[in-house]
Amino acid sequence: MNTEACDSCPAHVQMAKMGVDIANCDHVVALAGNPNTGKSSVFNALTGLRQHVGNWTGKTVTRAEGAFGYGGKRYKLVDLPGTYSLLSASHDEEISRNFLLFGQPDCTVVVVDATALERNLNLVLQVLEITDRAVVCVNLMDEAKRKGIEVDVRSLSRDLGVPAVSTVARTKEGLSDLVASVAGVACGETKTSPSRVAPPAEVQEAIDGLVPLIQGMAPGLPSARWVALRLLDGDHKVREALLSGELAGLADRQRQAAPLAASRIKAIAGAQ
Repeated sequence: MNTEACDSCPAHVQMAKMGVDIANCDHVVALAGNPNTGKSSVFNALTGLRQHVGNWTGKTVTRAEGAFGYGGKRYKLVDLPGTYSLLSASHDEEISRNFLLFGQPDCTVVVVDATALERNLNLVLQVLEITDRAVVCVNLMDEAKRKGIEVDVRSLSRDLGVPAVSTVARTKEGLSDLVASVAGVACGETKTSPSRVAPPAEVQEAIDGLVPLIQGMAPGLPSARWVALRLLDGDHKVREALLSGELAGLADRQRQAAPLAASRIKAIAGAQ
């Protein structure tokens, strides 16, 4: 998501609606996680003093934004509200869900507590239903060690199909590896293949029936399967977004922006 001179692209349009200014950055990274996972410590360690605090548009929920650089690129980091799920049962969940679905960040970092990994994986799996571009930050590894808990991060990464990085954000241990993984996913160098929980046969049959209908109403929507799951779960906000054409508009802007972005990248490369 190179946002220079691209005020009409989906990144600008959708994130502007959410009150997020992504001017002067090359990639947008979302930071998600359960409460008490050390997510704020990860945010502070990555951004230092380059932070901005405000409220989400139309909400009294605090939003923190920051920035960091890596490999000559500029990254805008958006700290999503701490939440246990993306089922939009609260303002926090709705904000996080909408940002991932409509904002389509270049990478989503999900911070998990190494001492309570099983509980935290619920949110990870929900995020992976929405986006392929994710990195799991296994934080509080020092606490896990003190409790005699061993976390096989390599196996976790293999099983989830996305990079997993162990960190101790308080001491900045593992942060350089985390940034490198984020950069790899954001720029497309790291290919991911997220594992998704297979639903019961009857639910899968319903999903298979809904996905073509959703794709017909919103051609090119990258998260048709997730939308189908939410519809089956009775998510009225997703239903409204589909029926009102909001999802179709998102998909249409994404299609229109793709050739424009490609031509600009080609022009920039030719000028260098």
